[in-house]
Amino acid sequence: MPAEVPSSLDGWWCSMDCEHAFLGFSYEVTACQSLSQLNKDFADMRKNFNARYVRLYGACDQSGFYDDVIEAAWQNTLGVHALIWFGFTGGNEWETRRDDLFNTLHNNTKAPFVTRGVQFGSEPLYDDVLSHESLTEQVVLAKILLSDVLIPVTVSELAYGYQERGALDVLDQLDFINAHMLPFFSTEATTGSAAWPLVQEDMDWFIQNGNGKKMYFDENGWPSSTSSSVQANSPNAVASVSSEEEYFEMLDSQCETLKEGPCGGIGWFAHIYSDQQEVGYGIYDTQGKLKFPFQPRTSC
Repeated sequence: MPAEVPSSLDGWWCSMDCEHAFLGFSYEVTACQSLSQLNKDFADMRKNFNARYVRLYGACDQSGFYDDVIEAAWQNTLGVHALIWFGFTGGNEWETRRDDLFNTLHNNTKAPFVTRGVQFGSEPLYDDVLSHESLTEQVVLAKILLSDVLIPVTVSELAYGYQERGALDVLDQLDFINAHMLPFFSTEATTGSAAWPLVQEDMDWFIQNGNGKKMYFDENGWPSSTSSSVQANSPNAVASVSSEEEYFEMLDSQCETLKEGPCGGIGWFAHIYSDQQEVGYGIYDTQGKLKFPFQPRTSC
């Protein structure tokens, strides 16, 4: 990064049209990681996996936390998909999180230079935390409020969430699409290596209904183990380290196909960075060791 914060975003970001293949990791922040821990993890993503972005998951309500995220991203040349977290228990905490985030985006001079987008999530439609009409209003308002810092707005959601709620009005207002790909939960799931038809089905739905918008698979992965919150809906679904590894190998093998997607192709994140953040889905296990070799292509 430059020694001084630039005076303008002109020419700062590469066009989304040139982004495809592996982009980076989802990263859960409920632990309110220290700046030193953020720096360590972001450096690992960048240097050892060629990540370009980090997609935040969960919420830390500690004052100044997103300033630390911004600083760590700046120091490690990463872009951030920031998140307005609704959670799973209802309530209106998300409104305070929204306001605090927008305040930081306007007052931290580095924020527009590392924040690639703001997501409403995770799965607000599927979880029915807001009506699709209300969510549409929130997206439109956010686009207006962030227009001066040139930060685009999206929703982090399943295809099924849009379908179940009849929420094409939400999809129509997004600046780009952050699509969840969690095929382990399909009633037709078997193994990670065989998941491409399930991915393709949801991908094709987003392409058909997305009006040519850029798309990313943001919450995207296959678990190596089940838990109380991760249970299969198919008796043939296999949760194992090898199946998780094979899922990402399958996505990597489909790079050329994904590149044919709208706006220069579809990019994807690995959900999630570590099993310490969500057991079963991590690239690292709970002891901080890689579960399998992970070097997906960043272009093709």
